[in-house]
Amino acid sequence: MEVINAIGRRKAAVARVYVNEGKGNITINKRSLEEYFPLPTLQYIVKQPLELLGVSGQYDIRVNLDGGGFNGQAEALRLGIARALVEINAENKPQLRAAGFLTRDPREVERKKPGRPKARKRFQFSKR
Repeated sequence: MEVINAIGRRKAAVARVYVNEGKGNITINKRSLEEYFPLPTLQYIVKQPLELLGVSGQYDIRVNLDGGGFNGQAEALRLGIARALVEINAENKPQLRAAGFLTRDPREVERKKPGRPKARKRFQFSKR
């Protein structure tokens, strides 16, 4: 099997995912999953598509992660892994789609407007 690559995005985070057959190692920016995401909840988010299909020990995953915060990065990685698994076997698509792992979360940060402290917040109103 040749290397399958996919891309996942979330907010400002971009995950370039390279999947090939192996023992289930996940390497992110040349560090292990446990080292890169020390929180168990983020590790769980990343492994969700693999656990759903029951293939967590079959593929080695190498990832280039860039931008965003740790939560956005974990969700971008989840999308990238799910897209790669669909490319490997198209029969997995309905299962991953039903779980919501193939949907790109479109929410982005709203820009700051002039004359305001943030995007929608206003300065305190003073009647006098």
